[in-house]
Amino acid sequence: MAESESQKGNCDKRRKMVENFKMDMEELLEEMEKLTVRAAWLAYDCTAIRTNPDLPNAMQRLEDVFLICKKQIEKKGQEVLME
Repeated sequence: MAESESQKGNCDKRRKMVENFKMDMEELLEEMEKLTVRAAWLAYDCTAIRTNPDLPNAMQRLEDVFLICKKQIEKKGQEVLME
């Protein structure tokens, strides 16, 4: 009787280990997918920048305009809070 309980306990432990292994593998696969997507976008960006020399200037201008807009929004938000 004790042997069957011990075997059942071992079986439960193995089942738990397999479930944990599957979960770990799924998490690792998701992380690999994210890294793969990031690497693909990086390669795409590098290619786009090399083939279009005006793109970095356009991106810089876009960032500058974004920062100006952000400051204006923050300024307006402060004004609203002061009222």
